[in-house]
Amino acid sequence: MRYEIPIGPIHPALKEPILLQLSVEGEEIKEVDVIASQNHRGIEWIGMNRNNPIQSLYIAERVCGICNISHPSALVLAVEEAMDLEVPERAQYIRVIQCELERIHSHLLWAGVAAHEIGFDSLLHYTWKVREKVMDILELVNGNRVTKAIMMYGGVRRDIKKEHIPKIRKMLQYYKEGFDKLAKFFLEDKTIEMRTRNVGILTKEDALKLAAVGPTTRASGVKKDVRQDQAYFAYPDFDVKAITPDMLTGKVVGDTYDRIVVRLLEVKQSVEIIERALDEMPGGEITSQPKIAKLLVDLKRADGEGIGRHEAPRGEVIHYVNLKSGFEPFYSWKIRAPTYNNIMSWIPMLKGCQIADVPIVAASIDPCISCTNRAIRIANGRKEMLSKEDLHRLSVEKTKKLMRGG
Repeated sequence: MRYEIPIGPIHPALKEPILLQLSVEGEEIKEVDVIASQNHRGIEWIGMNRNNPIQSLYIAERVCGICNISHPSALVLAVEEAMDLEVPERAQYIRVIQCELERIHSHLLWAGVAAHEIGFDSLLHYTWKVREKVMDILELVNGNRVTKAIMMYGGVRRDIKKEHIPKIRKMLQYYKEGFDKLAKFFLEDKTIEMRTRNVGILTKEDALKLAAVGPTTRASGVKKDVRQDQAYFAYPDFDVKAITPDMLTGKVVGDTYDRIVVRLLEVKQSVEIIERALDEMPGGEITSQPKIAKLLVDLKRADGEGIGRHEAPRGEVIHYVNLKSGFEPFYSWKIRAPTYNNIMSWIPMLKGCQIADVPIVAASIDPCISCTNRAIRIANGRKEMLSKEDLHRLSVEKTKKLMRGG
């Protein structure tokens, strides 16, 4: 006999509100339905109603607390494309360093959460203790541990000083020396292996079909990474290669264990990228327009549209902007966060799993629910999903109404 079991929208296994409607026989999950839209903050609307694009840049930083470098990175890329704005080479290197520091802290944070989801809290505490080293460096360089306010159109707001470099290198050495120990805890522990190996499998075919991104798709053998496929900032200088689990294990299963492997290898990769960036970083200016007043005038006069693609720790982030002279801050702004792509991967992952596997499988895509929005409407008591054409029509109608002053 089948039973319907809801997990969420509020549940101890979920850090943010979303509903997983499970159909189970005994302990085995037979069908899965993902019901989103319990959390909608209207970030795009807020950002489009600031006084200028620089204020909107700090709104972008708050799309996600963990990926607070990633969203501003995608936004500055989009605006710089729309304005045809050049960025000094030193600023591009600093951006790479900032992005890779964020990847280290994000993956270590995720690893701790993953350990917690299977009840291994001693490993959670150890992993988050290890994570403190990179958080200290983020605070040293930026003044803040979480939101850093470092990105700016045309460059960065703060330089990496000479006195910072020895401390950054010391942190990198700490991770190089401790990597084997961390990998042993996660990859050789029998309990973790039993809870994650052959659990929550996403095949390469399903990963491609569902357009999964980031470690979620790379763990299934899809070698997709924006830093590799459409390199930006100073990434072309580093020849970044997409990490897949067979680089360590010799095979690809596409399960939760493989997603652990990919993230651990990416921590090691980030350390190597930062080391090279410090060695090769050129001198020079850190912004193309140091006078904010002049930059604001240029932004106000700009006409054009641009797309920014950035490889966040969770996967590809896309920001689209349309700049029109006289419309501030943006004529339009659209964000697509990686969880939007990855969330449907839960369906093939969870089918055939046990109920007890739900927390670790759900966590294995590193979901950020507040980044993921859905739009529905209630018409005559019926709930229906709006199509692409519906959303475009409603958007045009809304824009015309606003232009009329309605």
